[in-house]
Amino acid sequence: MAARTTIYDVAAAAGVSISTVSLALNSPARVSETTRRRVLEAADALGFVPKPDAVAKARRGVGRIGVIAPFTSYPAVAVRVNGILRAVGDRPLEIVLFDQESAARSSSPLLASLPITGRLDGLVVVSLSLDEAMAGRLTGSRLPTVLVDVHHPGFDSVRTDDTAGGRLVAEHLLGRGHRRFGFLGEAQRTERYVSPSQQRLAGFRTALAEAGHPLGDGDVRLADHGVAQARAAARELLSTRDRPPAVFAADDVLAAGALRAARDLGLAVPGELAVVGFDDGDLAEALDLTTVRQPLEESGRTAMELLLRRLDQPGSVREVALGVRLIPRGTS
Repeated sequence: MAARTTIYDVAAAAGVSISTVSLALNSPARVSETTRRRVLEAADALGFVPKPDAVAKARRGVGRIGVIAPFTSYPAVAVRVNGILRAVGDRPLEIVLFDQESAARSSSPLLASLPITGRLDGLVVVSLSLDEAMAGRLTGSRLPTVLVDVHHPGFDSVRTDDTAGGRLVAEHLLGRGHRRFGFLGEAQRTERYVSPSQQRLAGFRTALAEAGHPLGDGDVRLADHGVAQARAAARELLSTRDRPPAVFAADDVLAAGALRAARDLGLAVPGELAVVGFDDGDLAEALDLTTVRQPLEESGRTAMELLLRRLDQPGSVREVALGVRLIPRGTS
């Protein structure tokens, strides 16, 4: 019988100490990307699986589900978690939340290491892309995983039709008589996947082109996610000589920045500038913001239901697409 691969074997293969291996697997942000990759590649090559720890043994049949998402970056994600918790109900499950920055900016070192730690019975990944190495690690560890807002072959997924949402915004603004447009989106820091912001822009741009009013590259501004960053980008867009009288922001936080910029420039909303967002959380209602409503809580609930079904009865890959609708309010 072959000896079990240990953390010492991984450390030797990676050329690091066992404490560095432990950090790479359990606190990946504390080691460099180069070291982390070396440790993960060594663990993959050796087929390393940690021994179940005492805490896992003490769970006594209580399953542990991980939910990894950019909680602190996007208010909409918290609403998805409400749906996840509602789907769990009174089942004997422990939900563990992992906060990560959006994949629009960087990869997720924690997502890369979670499958190897052996501490989870299932995983929900929200708005974070999977590269092939991550996908292979999840598949190899046989960790049941459901993706939300991201698609990858071989994984159950729940997505919102962001492209259709962009089309809805274009149709709404065209119906209000606008003929020039601007777009405020989130800056992309990786090309590994097409982000929701990019999909919303694609739907918006296609619908405008079909109507004979193409969106020029000069009318698109991308910013890091946040009100202050969006405010600066929107001010730049709205300070041009041929400023667009209607702006679609890729989410409600970015739309809030556009509204602040309009106030800075003394532009009346909606008289001189129409603004439309995307998500329809509490922020949109507070701002009286016209926006696209996506079924945030339903997406979380559906993802957890898919995961529970896979845990109980594995089967073919399931993909669920949820619709969107435009909610007209006072900013357009």
